[in-house]
Amino acid sequence: MNFQFDSFASFMAMNGHGPFVWAAYGITFVVLVYLLVSPLLQRRQFLRQQARQQRAANRSV
Repeated sequence: MNFQFDSFASFMAMNGHGPFVWAAYGITFVVLVYLLVSPLLQRRQFLRQQARQQRAANRSV
C-alpha cells in the first residue's frame, strides 16, 4: 500500500493547502454540532415554558 504523504506533518500541511482544508473541516464540524444541539436546547426550553404555563393555569383555577 502506498500512502500519499510521507509523514504526519506533511499530511497536516497538505502541500500548503492544509490550513484551508482543516478550517473547512472545523467549520463543518462546528455547524453540525450546532445543528444537533440547538433543537435539543429549544425543546428543553419549550417544555420548561409549557410546564410554567401549566402551573400558572392550575393556580388560577
